Amino acid sequence: MPLYEHVLIARQDLSNTQAEGLIEHFSTVIADNGGKVVDNEYWGVRTLAYKINKNRKGHYAFLRSDAPSAAVQEMERLARLHDDVMRVLTVRVDEHKDGPSVQMQKRDERERGDRGERRERRDRDDRN
Repeated sequence: MPLYEHVLIARQDLSNTQAEGLIEHFSTVIADNGGKVVDNEYWGVRTLAYKINKNRKGHYAFLRSDAPSAAVQEMERLARLHDDVMRVLTVRVDEHKDGPSVQMQKRDERERGDRGERRERRDRDDRN
């Protein structure tokens, strides 16, 4: 079966338990349609890049699933109809990464690419 990653954004006025209940609800929708949720994460309340339905913040949830496309389509359909869900993003991936997602890792744990040698700063006279 194909592998998917889903990000859900729920309204900010929900409690944490209600937001985590949404994760369980959509996990059961996927399971009822022949798929399985491999991993889920609750990212907490975060500021949105722009207002969505007059909301500046939202509860973010992340799901990794192994499901047929029909199960994913049904989950997305129900999420769009749900009053508490503002946005849904689903991406098909080749493989699931082990461990926590990038959002849940601490800054120190993230791999930083080697930036190489920095060029020396030139004075304005050298630029001409």
